[in-house]
Amino acid sequence: MRLAVGRKRCYIACMEIRELILAEDAEKPMRLDAALAAACTEISRARFQALIREGQVSINGAAVSDPSRKVEPATRAKVVIPPPAPAEPEPEPIALNIVHEDADLIVIDKPAGLVVHPGAGNATGTLVNALLHHAGDSLSGIGGVARPGIVHRLDKETSGLLVIAKNDTAHKSLSAQFADHGREGPLERAYAAIVWGEPSRARGSVDAAIARDPSNARKMAVRGGGRHAVTHWQKLKTYDAGGKPVAALVECRLETGRTHQIRLHMAHIGHPVMGDPVYGTGFKSKAALLGPPARQALENLGRQALHARLLAFAHPKTGKTMRFESELPQDMANLLEALESGA
Repeated sequence: MRLAVGRKRCYIACMEIRELILAEDAEKPMRLDAALAAACTEISRARFQALIREGQVSINGAAVSDPSRKVEPATRAKVVIPPPAPAEPEPEPIALNIVHEDADLIVIDKPAGLVVHPGAGNATGTLVNALLHHAGDSLSGIGGVARPGIVHRLDKETSGLLVIAKNDTAHKSLSAQFADHGREGPLERAYAAIVWGEPSRARGSVDAAIARDPSNARKMAVRGGGRHAVTHWQKLKTYDAGGKPVAALVECRLETGRTHQIRLHMAHIGHPVMGDPVYGTGFKSKAALLGPPARQALENLGRQALHARLLAFAHPKTGKTMRFESELPQDMANLLEALESGA
């Protein structure tokens, strides 16, 4: 395997590992991403930023994750470059839980762990790959080759209902309904969430703008100047441990649909979704308040306790209101049962 060393000798052949000398001619420390891009001009700085965040860059044998990290002149770095993903997703025989299907659309009950469409680190094994195998060329092309038929999304570890467009007419109609957020039509989206603590009121709304977290590109944050976001929530049941409220089952309804909206908004009001590895990390110690069965159920859950349980919309061809409900998946049901025992 040929290794590319130094700015003048960076080869773009099909390599998987590259060793580079960074900031070779610099008079002072440079940002890591800028130094990599200068040492290997055939690869963009944005691409190097992505590789750094994915843990594919190491200095002195230790992986680094911050593109803005400063490197001294003549620093040696190793870069692992994954093989390029195919331009178009390939059909894969992945089982789907199809709730409804007709000539215009498919309604899927997505399990936790299934990514909706291909992206960085998820080139295969996605819902799109499964849909291409199931429906072939009959999916809408509006979303592009990587997202055929995709009208809306759920996070990888969020389970529940999704509607897929099978033609462009259906896609345009459904997209318009989601953009309108049900103000003038029957669109409804309701989620069941198990959250830490007990909200002080029976119901409420979170109106807080959402933008990308400036300190972590994989997270969102409540920030002024972000995109308008509103979540309405209702407390359904509270669960105690040792005589004190420790968790609650809430229903969340979206007035807008931003990335990580429910997870971020519930954390913003002090009640993060149980099991959330991104926005609920500050509540990990709360697990000590749970009895052994509940702690085990939470550990077995291994994801955010969030499920898209209700989806309603107007059929793009007939105009008839289509309404679908999904029962809680077994992992969330097991957690509620353990919390119910109070142990």
